[in-house]
Amino acid sequence: MCGFVGFLDHLPNKSEVIEAMKDAIVHRGPDSDGTYMDDEIALGFRRLSIIDLNAGDQPIYNEDGTMLIMFNGEIYNYQILREELLGKGYHFKTESDTEVLLHAYEEYGTDMLIKLRGMFAFVIWDIPNKKLFMARDFFGIKPLYYTYMNGSLIFGSEIKAFLCHPKFEKELNHDVLENYLTYQYSPAEETFFKGVLCLPPAHYLIYENGRLITKRYWEPRFEEPDETKSLEDWAEEIRNVMEDSVAAHKISDVEVGSFLSSGVDSSYIACMANVDKTFTVGFKQKKYNEISYAKELSDIIEVQNISRVITPEEYWDKLSMIQYYMDQPLADASAIALYFLGNETAKHVKVAMSGEGSDELFGGYNIYREPLENKAYDVIPFPIRRLIGKIAGVFPKKWGFNFLVRHSKTLQERYVGNAFIFDEKEKNKLLKERNGVDPLEVTRPYWARVKGKDTVTQMQYLDINVWMVHDILLKADKMSMANSLEVRVPFLDKEVFAVASRIPRQYKVEGEVTKRAFRQTAHEVLPDKVADKKKLGFPVPIRVWMREDKYYDRIREAFTSKEAELFFNTDYLVKLLDQHKAEKYDNSRKIWTVFMFLLWYDEFFVKRA
Repeated sequence: MCGFVGFLDHLPNKSEVIEAMKDAIVHRGPDSDGTYMDDEIALGFRRLSIIDLNAGDQPIYNEDGTMLIMFNGEIYNYQILREELLGKGYHFKTESDTEVLLHAYEEYGTDMLIKLRGMFAFVIWDIPNKKLFMARDFFGIKPLYYTYMNGSLIFGSEIKAFLCHPKFEKELNHDVLENYLTYQYSPAEETFFKGVLCLPPAHYLIYENGRLITKRYWEPRFEEPDETKSLEDWAEEIRNVMEDSVAAHKISDVEVGSFLSSGVDSSYIACMANVDKTFTVGFKQKKYNEISYAKELSDIIEVQNISRVITPEEYWDKLSMIQYYMDQPLADASAIALYFLGNETAKHVKVAMSGEGSDELFGGYNIYREPLENKAYDVIPFPIRRLIGKIAGVFPKKWGFNFLVRHSKTLQERYVGNAFIFDEKEKNKLLKERNGVDPLEVTRPYWARVKGKDTVTQMQYLDINVWMVHDILLKADKMSMANSLEVRVPFLDKEVFAVASRIPRQYKVEGEVTKRAFRQTAHEVLPDKVADKKKLGFPVPIRVWMREDKYYDRIREAFTSKEAELFFNTDYLVKLLDQHKAEKYDNSRKIWTVFMFLLWYDEFFVKRA
């Protein structure tokens, strides 16, 4: 696991700039670094040594020195591809997966991408042809950003490195702020930095002769469900493909550990991976502490569990620093807990397995049950439900009124993903200026691609392309790499998806049971109470802390600051905060969303002005 940066430009101080950019991402690779420069380009690399510890430093060149590569990630089928390329006459100087990528590009061009199995972001520079090729993995596990600004193409693993480039102009993207207030994250290619884009998952980029093109090379499409198989048949298919994926993800020249919560996903991975150590964090309050569950399972599977209780003081003290590592504001409170989990894990191992992706692939979120429930109400003609919803929307947000409002909308209108923070009326009250941004413009293309599919599949597809990429995987990468730790996600393997994509709806969500087929598989290796445990997420007691004077005061200070005045109607912010403190409403997620943005803005636009 590593990080790279680069730019195409004719700067006179090219060496100084690339060194500064490398320094900005040193946390991604503290073991070694590398640089390449010619008249056209400067490339910088930071390495966290995992495979071929002695000879895997980058950049790596092809046999005649006409191409080079810098690579962040792991290719799990690289040994198979290496044998294939040896048979075609290629010679290898290293045992690394990086060199396999380079020779595969020489042999197959862009078609090499579909042959890969793994997580990756890489850049290849064709020296004589002055051609740049960059690609990102199938699901977006590894990040890759770029911008073309003032005649310079700048790219890299983290945006913060761009700030070191003299032609980079730092400007807030106000349109993304509006979408963030809906989603709790930046939900599309555009980032909070105007002009900076993230290369979408399963896309490549080519820059040649002043022309930049991007193209999608793969898509996680759900196939027609195979109704001929029983629940037991699907459980067997899942078991077989997961055994294969976990084995592939364990390939390493250093020790591999595993994250472990009380949930079925991480528990299954920890059990199947046969690691020596599992890692867990929690909070003092019993409701927000999964350490006892993790220790109990670790004892059952006979591995060591290493845990840490996060104090409120250290959690709050790290907030600003974590927003810096995140690059963009993220209002998922579990991201901060994930930082501490990565911090504890990195004291013992360089690589950890994690359970991300299971919910999106197998239908694990409780919200997926919602369209299948309350069918008695949904038989009411839609125009009447629409009218009832408009009337209910006038009243304060309570459960009954919320139900009526939600069911006055189509699924496409009401479901933008697992997080929905501020609606349009609330944003009108909150923001001093509106740019007319429609948050549904982000999700509309994804809904169009799954038209006619069952509701669970539609919601899965949306979450795989939006929520998972810009929240779940973003925080997993940034919080682990902030601690120089590699996190591997065996569920997010294209062979696993090939199985998951054919599972019928009733074997994903049925009644109150989610991930039904996967849970059937999990029962084979886990205690029933773990395999059957409902989705909980990563619980963090922010709603409790916000009602304590010292944290209430800290947020209120931010909400009444001159920075807050730039964007928000601060009286409305204070009202939300006071309502929450008085326990009139649970406004914790709304408060946290704005607070995280203000901390991020302070890091990048005030402290680094």
